[in-house]
Amino acid sequence: MAYGYITKLNEKVERRHVRYDNRYGIAIAADIYTPKHLKEDQLLPAIIIGALYGSTKEQAAAVYANKFAQLGFITLAFDQVYMGESAGEPRHVASPDLYAESFSAAVDYLGTKAAHVNREQISVIGISGGAGFAISAAAVDTRIKSVVTISLYDMTDIREMANLAPEQLFQLKDQLSRQRWDDFENGQPDYHPSFPETPYDSIDDLPNQDNLTNEWLRFYALKRGFHPNARGTATTTSNLAMLEFSAMDYIKEISPRPILFVYGDKAHSRSYSERAYYLADQPKQKLVIENCEHIDLYDNMEKIPVDQIAKFIKDSFNK
Repeated sequence: MAYGYITKLNEKVERRHVRYDNRYGIAIAADIYTPKHLKEDQLLPAIIIGALYGSTKEQAAAVYANKFAQLGFITLAFDQVYMGESAGEPRHVASPDLYAESFSAAVDYLGTKAAHVNREQISVIGISGGAGFAISAAAVDTRIKSVVTISLYDMTDIREMANLAPEQLFQLKDQLSRQRWDDFENGQPDYHPSFPETPYDSIDDLPNQDNLTNEWLRFYALKRGFHPNARGTATTTSNLAMLEFSAMDYIKEISPRPILFVYGDKAHSRSYSERAYYLADQPKQKLVIENCEHIDLYDNMEKIPVDQIAKFIKDSFNK
């Protein structure tokens, strides 16, 4: 059975697959969503949708790209390098530097090759783990006029995520460093996917794990969000790259461009959005969604505050 996009393309929207290189020459696979029946000389604002960490453009990014194209934006959803249909070998390697670069590469493409794009009105929406890299990109790329984070996860904050004592942190670094020897000898990096090769039929079939794992499985391991190119996590030694990079270091430098932080009141990741909000300079806003967990904002259109996000982005272009 083939698995594609987790959301049906709206009848008023066209989707076109494109490929372009980042500044390192690595090809990025993306989908551009455009409202139908545009006039030949019509220019629209654009939104780059950053996929979740370990995810693909066919999952939550497609949900957002499809919806915001209906509201008069040109949207672009992309696969991160080494993921999905994008280039890069070996597969599933994660690099925070290259992941941030992917947002700027999308700006490059939209501002030069994409039809109907107003290159002075480009915003980004980063979802979950993609949001941290969106912030990192916007801190240095002034062409990005505003940032929206959805259920922010800072994948570079492993120290906080794992809550490690100093000796435990050293042990983790030592284990990962020594794994590099094994990877080099084996000729390929160690990789352990988190999600199954095919989806479970129902929530009742999911294995009983801890609460956090269960939440991930309720999206990625069911037909709701499953995609065969998104098996979860990255190569084992990718965590070394995350340990030497901090996505939030220069968040203040996004100012005076605005940031909107959207997260659920019941999200296990709530502290990441609240910390980033504290670190950011004005103008900044936060939107806390009631009775909402982390994964609700991946695809639940009853919880995703589409109109508020669209207004925030449009207002940012008028300042």
